[in-house]
Amino acid sequence: MKSYSIRILKDRLLKTMVIILSVLTCVPLVLIIGKVLLKGYRQINLSFFTETTPSTLDAMLAVNNNQLIPGGIANGITGTMMMVLIATVIAVPIGLLCGVYLSENRKTRFAGIIRFLTEILQGTPSIITGIIAYIWVVVPMRSYSAIAGSVSLAIMLLPLIIRSTEETLNLLPESLKEASLSLGSSYTMMVLKVLIPSAFGGILTGILLAISRVIGETAPLMLTALGASAIQWDPAKPTSAVSLLIWEFYNDPNLSNMIWSASLFLLILVLVLNLTAKKIAKKWKI
Repeated sequence: MKSYSIRILKDRLLKTMVIILSVLTCVPLVLIIGKVLLKGYRQINLSFFTETTPSTLDAMLAVNNNQLIPGGIANGITGTMMMVLIATVIAVPIGLLCGVYLSENRKTRFAGIIRFLTEILQGTPSIITGIIAYIWVVVPMRSYSAIAGSVSLAIMLLPLIIRSTEETLNLLPESLKEASLSLGSSYTMMVLKVLIPSAFGGILTGILLAISRVIGETAPLMLTALGASAIQWDPAKPTSAVSLLIWEFYNDPNLSNMIWSASLFLLILVLVLNLTAKKIAKKWKI
């Protein structure tokens, strides 16, 4: 009876400790989100999404008159979307092919080398990918550009897409492959028509999570996209991004209020991507 009581006491102590540690883990996140919400909502209006960033003079006059800072982050939104779209177009086909190869050749030496390099690439600091993209794209083009920024983001997307594709395909039953091949399907058609469609939910979820991971990166874009004060649709020219604008606002005291609004927008965008990925994963659960 005594030993039973001791076990009950230990169980309650461990449960209490887990609850306390969980709450302590959530406290910083709640404080950060609360701070961003309280300070960020003030600048959110239609012009915030449709107009470009204001000049220092306009911002200073607005602050001195206790008015909202005019302008918005339209140039950052369009630049972010363009670079993420180009990066996704570059990274997804390569990531899918590598993920399929690793899943279908799990024990080969070459697959092990690719898997090892993927893990190294995933742990590489983002500033290093920016330097690589600078050498590969900016130097030959002799200009900063959205293409260079997209290449740096694509490098960061690759390992995430490769690993999510491989893990998702590994969850598929072998009977799917065997049934397709037994019906006379070629190996290529089996991969394209059976394996990838069957794992579509998990693959798409991995892609969305990878995008939400890189969409707020700043360091590689500072070395590649550089930034632009106007909306730029030419991918061969410098362009802005929301993360770059946050850095620019931080360096200008007159635009400090815009930091919180831009951060709130980026936070909501990442949240939407994560919720979408979660919903897709639930609907297409293997």
